[in-house]
Amino acid sequence: MITIEEKMQALGITLPLVPRPAGSYVPVVQINDLVYVSGQIPIDTNAEPPFVKYKGKIGQDTTLEKGQQAALLCTLNVLSLIKNHLRSLDRIKQVVKVAGYINSIPTFSDHPKVINPASELIMNIFGDKGKHTRLAIGVGSLPLESVVEIEYIFQVF
Repeated sequence: MITIEEKMQALGITLPLVPRPAGSYVPVVQINDLVYVSGQIPIDTNAEPPFVKYKGKIGQDTTLEKGQQAALLCTLNVLSLIKNHLRSLDRIKQVVKVAGYINSIPTFSDHPKVINPASELIMNIFGDKGKHTRLAIGVGSLPLESVVEIEYIFQVF
């Protein structure tokens, strides 16, 4: 049986360095078999120093496509954190929920399209275990001017 990390390698996916908290919180909390990952912004952790790679407000100074790229980077950061916490992504039993917050103008209404690539990535990696509930909502601003912030809940073995 192929491991999750072998599948990611076959898909050409490399995890970034583990992001550090940008505030006074812990990035991962586990309660019994549920693991909550704090909202992650699109920080390029492989840069020195790390920086927010995708900033702005969709519909004003950035695009839906940049938001989609940001959502993918947020998800890779989440996977890096969860792997660091669990030591193996094979311990994931189910991706329970993905919550995506999109920094956008009030008239922007394509929030699901921004988060879809993150959902698709998770389902491509985890298969049926990657099918999840989801929230995609527009907000007036996000930390450090990020275009997207995503949080996850996982069920683990």
